[in-house]
Amino acid sequence: MSPPAGRVPAAFPEVECPDDGIQMTTLRRRVGPFLQWGAAVGFLAAAIWVGTGLVRTFREVTSDEAVAADRPAPAPPATLPSGAVSLPVLFFEDGKGVRVGDTASHIAALLGRGAEVGRQELDDGGHGERLTRFYEYGGRQFALFFALDGSHEDPRVEAIFLY
Repeated sequence: MSPPAGRVPAAFPEVECPDDGIQMTTLRRRVGPFLQWGAAVGFLAAAIWVGTGLVRTFREVTSDEAVAADRPAPAPPATLPSGAVSLPVLFFEDGKGVRVGDTASHIAALLGRGAEVGRQELDDGGHGERLTRFYEYGGRQFALFFALDGSHEDPRVEAIFLY
């Protein structure tokens, strides 16, 4: 049986309210500040989370760089021009870069064999034998020291000197 027209079923009793807008405004006044504070706390937490991720990324050091940083730069050979500067990383204008720890095959693939100026020297660097190769690439002249510790097949860059 349906209720007569205009009447509400008994499950939903009618409540007399002089002005429906007053109740809605009161509820908004009670809940509004909690929502605003919740949004502010959420934003602050997100900003801290992103900030710590960025700081962690910038402070991250690979094991090769950490080992290279602990070791003092090897003494340059006498054939290296005076005023040469030791660098941990050397970047070029085309976006390529050479880092301490890169392998000889990586350098050859990155710069090409045409970058080598042909001089190579083998000497004792104090920590074992090292191979010094001289390069010219992107208008820069530099020398790479390759450590020949265990393997002569694919040695790693031990130092970079820009001159």
